[in-house]
Amino acid sequence: MSNVMKLLGKQIEVQISGKDLFEGLLIDFGQDIFVLFNGQHFVYIPLLHIHSIKLSDKKNQIIDSPTEQSFTEEIESISYRKVLINAKGIFIEIYVTGNISFHGYILNVLNDYLVFYSPVYKIIFIPLNHLKWLTPYNHNVTPYTLDNKTLPVKPTNITFSRTLEEQLKKLEGELVLFDGGKDPMKVGLLKEIENNLIKLVIANGETVFLKQNHIKSVHLLQ
Repeated sequence: MSNVMKLLGKQIEVQISGKDLFEGLLIDFGQDIFVLFNGQHFVYIPLLHIHSIKLSDKKNQIIDSPTEQSFTEEIESISYRKVLINAKGIFIEIYVTGNISFHGYILNVLNDYLVFYSPVYKIIFIPLNHLKWLTPYNHNVTPYTLDNKTLPVKPTNITFSRTLEEQLKKLEGELVLFDGGKDPMKVGLLKEIENNLIKLVIANGETVFLKQNHIKSVHLLQ
């Protein structure tokens, strides 16, 4: 990462999965995470989704240094997992592969997935390898301008399993929605999960099989 060190504090352009481009100052980085400041917000990008990095050539669009600190400032050596753990309880926007964006906060970080609370979707399970980036809201902003009474700090008493497959096994017999529900083939009754294969009965009664490692988000329909 010595080459990346030379870019610290400089304005760069980062291309991530899906050909999305980010322009910003490189504020911090770890072995598996980059922290950019885009002029308004800090953006935390897992290295897993970064395709290319280069110095910005937009000399007429200079981004000023942030006046506030990133929440990773106090972490001695940052990592993707440490960023997620330190983001718990902070209102954030989280962007998942497949162009799915959620607003809310992280409740827990497990072995291969995180638990997210959204005022719209409620409890969501997001595999760690499908999170493209996250960005915190400003301190005085909450999602949808809701107050803390509407956004409970501990919205559930559910206990969470260490892995997503174990968690999905708990949902067998429940109605679930995968990947934001845009595809009707990913909404239905979870019958079974075994060896990374999800058996799902959709609305018309048909049975479909989904590969768990391609699932980007999961939430209960209840």
